[in-house]
Amino acid sequence: MAADTGTQLVIFGWDPIWYAGSLFILSYLLIMSERLNRAIVAMLGAGFMVFGGILTQQAAIEGIDFNTLGLLTGMMIIVAITRQSGIFEYLAIWSVKRVNADPWWILVALVLVTAVLSALLDNVTTVLLIVPVTLLITDALKITAYPYLFAEIFAANVGGTATLIGDPPNIMIGSAVGLGFNDFIFNLTPLVLLLLPVTLLPIYLIWGRRLHASTEDRERVMNYREADAITDPRLLKQSLLVLGLVIGGFIFSHAIGQQPASIALFGAALLLLLHNLPRSPSEQTREVTRVFTEVEWVTLFFFIGLFVLVHGMESTGLLDLAAHQILEMTRGDPAKTAISVLWVSAIASALVDNIPFVATMIPMLSSMEATLGGPEALMPVWWSLALGSCLGGNGSLVGASANLIIAGFAEQSGQPIRFMPFMLIAFPLMLLSILVSTLYIWMRYL
Repeated sequence: MAADTGTQLVIFGWDPIWYAGSLFILSYLLIMSERLNRAIVAMLGAGFMVFGGILTQQAAIEGIDFNTLGLLTGMMIIVAITRQSGIFEYLAIWSVKRVNADPWWILVALVLVTAVLSALLDNVTTVLLIVPVTLLITDALKITAYPYLFAEIFAANVGGTATLIGDPPNIMIGSAVGLGFNDFIFNLTPLVLLLLPVTLLPIYLIWGRRLHASTEDRERVMNYREADAITDPRLLKQSLLVLGLVIGGFIFSHAIGQQPASIALFGAALLLLLHNLPRSPSEQTREVTRVFTEVEWVTLFFFIGLFVLVHGMESTGLLDLAAHQILEMTRGDPAKTAISVLWVSAIASALVDNIPFVATMIPMLSSMEATLGGPEALMPVWWSLALGSCLGGNGSLVGASANLIIAGFAEQSGQPIRFMPFMLIAFPLMLLSILVSTLYIWMRYL
């Protein structure tokens, strides 16, 4: 048992590898079943890692990645304040009017808005903002929302692939490897620009030609005034200023020597200050409390528990054993390893949530560094993991958090997205995007 991780005698004298591995698999199965909230499962699993003797409290804390948590928290606070200005509704209505309320081109416009916002904010936040507007528009046009919601699931995950902050797996990979905002833009955004039209083509063939709305309904939507969506012009200016500074900070993070979490949290603090300056102390307390209630604490505590679970497995040497098995299969060849990781990540992320999968893979791949030839030789493997986990999330409803959020909205609106019908179309489209990604990885890096 490794003393540097704080590992102690495991409860009842059980083998540490079997205890940690079984605990992780049980936690994974419970998360997949959706019988218990995933934050509860992750935190219980983390507790059993500590009380079972795999980790001490100090070792568990060391396994928690603050950079990931800080970045997510900062961006959630910024978005919670920014959304009050009405800018997101404005963008959706503006996009619809630019295409004269044509049903197919509305879908294209909403896909583009979803993809761009997913890259600049994060895909979970984006769908929370875009889906209600989508349901409003499709209801006004008297057309089914299903093709729009299906396309927005793909747009959220494809768009989120483009940047460091777009999808939680990218945040985790960037933090673990030391990759900055520009690294993701340079390496993944070109592929995302190609994947968006590749994704839209089959969606058009399946649904696009059948999307029609009456002239009267289209005129009603064209009469929406996007300017009316902006409810607080002062807050809009403040939010755009801070968002610009934060994104600029991400771009120049290496030059200024700061981590993404520090930039996001400082930006959140600055926007909280600007937003609350005119208020009395008691009003400030109420407003800050309201903003903090919009932070997705369930997601954050899920991450905390998950980091401890994975760190517990890592401390027993279990992930090293798994990494050696992969290296034996690929015979230590960087190209075979990269392509294998891409496809395994995609299929696994379609079947289970991509966040716990990536949390497991990061330390496993890190242990391959010396065998594959150093950090540079491992870079194609990291990009393969990012692409496979983010794009693989499109393969089923449980593949990514954004998918489940959209499915929840759809069910509330009386237009439920069923697991198997969705997967029958989504899984082949996801495999198409992975095939394109394979060619991209091969031609660019291998």
